[in-house]
Amino acid sequence: MSTFGGTSVIFDLDGTLVDSEPNYYEASRELLAEHGIEYTWADNEQYVGIGTQETLATWKDRYGIGVPVAELLTELDRRYLALARADTHVFPEMRKFVERLHGAGVPMAVASGSSRAAIEAILSGTGLDALLTTVVSADEVAHGKPAPDVFLAAAALLGADPADCVVLEDAAPGATAAIAAGMRCIAIPYVAAHADEPAFASAGLLLRGGQAEFTAQAAWDHLDHLASLPRS
Repeated sequence: MSTFGGTSVIFDLDGTLVDSEPNYYEASRELLAEHGIEYTWADNEQYVGIGTQETLATWKDRYGIGVPVAELLTELDRRYLALARADTHVFPEMRKFVERLHGAGVPMAVASGSSRAAIEAILSGTGLDALLTTVVSADEVAHGKPAPDVFLAAAALLGADPADCVVLEDAAPGATAAIAAGMRCIAIPYVAAHADEPAFASAGLLLRGGQAEFTAQAAWDHLDHLASLPRS
């Protein structure tokens, strides 16, 4: 049995492991500009933590875009991947945490609302692919976050009971999905103003200061604490 009594750890990708939001924002801004729509960072913050397909479907309706979602997804991915391959920043304490978990033999997975192509490009480009080999995209399940599907799929691939999984998430829809999956959650809000979202209140550990407050040691200590609790 690995460290922490069989606990598995599932990571959201965007805004949790890597600071990909600036690249997603720029790709989105460029795509929407082609359709005559002005898109600001404040607009973008509304969609943090929501799957790409769901976001594009919302834009299609909200802005009256006469292009199929599949076509928009292809174009957004093309723009995003060009930016992501050029520069994607891994949060240093997150990398440290992943490396420490890997060294301790803790099973890990990535469960993200991004496309598999985007996930794999980021993991490969940052070197995290050597440590995080189990991946699920929301495109591969029936419903994206806040539905629990992507986390349940990740647990199944790990052969883990959802009750033994701890999810790291930066967005309220992801925290909602984790709790709905019957998992525990470490919440690191990407948007500070979202820290008071009701979904985060259910997190076992809420780091209101986001990545500025997150440390590998604090997360490790939290897992150690959870492993010491009696099972219900």
